[in-house]
This record gives sequence, C-alpha cells and structure tokens, in this order.
Amino acid sequence: RQSRGGSVEWGPRNVRVNAIAPGFIATELSRSLLEDEAFMSKRIQMTPLRRPGRPEEIASVAVFLASPAAAFITGQTLVADGGTIITDGS
Repeated sequence: RQSRGGSVEWGPRNVRVNAIAPGFIATELSRSLLEDEAFMSKRIQMTPLRRPGRPEEIASVAVFLASPAAAFITGQTLVADGGTIITDGS
C-alpha cells in the first residue's frame, strides 16, 4: 500500500514507487530452515515451482523495476514467490 501512496505523491515528479514481495529465498539467513526437512517439505508443497527462490532472482526483479522497461509501472507490488501466494490464500 505504501507503493500506491508513494506513487501518487511522487509520480508528478516522475518518480516511480514500487515494491517487491519475495517469497522464501535461499540465503545464509535461511540456512537453518533450508536444513529443516519438515519445514522444507511443507514449504515446497506450498510453492508451485517446488523450490525456494534464489537471491539473484529477486535482484533481477529489482533491476527490471529500475530499468526503462518498467518506465510506466508505478504503485505496484511485484510478488516473486514461486507462486506461493496462489496456494496459501494470502
């Protein structure tokens, strides 16, 4: 919602405001969860792509949003979660 409000406020100054909503990403911080077989089994079943995301995949979304290809996108939240939002009801 902040991206929507920010886009209304800053859009007239040609500033785009967007957000990224990542899913479960395999990082050093998530290592203990990645090693938890019960957690991972449940998480993988909830994710249509059947794997955790990688940091570079989220970085690619940020690069896209900062690129000329996204010049007419503002006030949006891009969900990059492997489809989890579809299956968990959020």
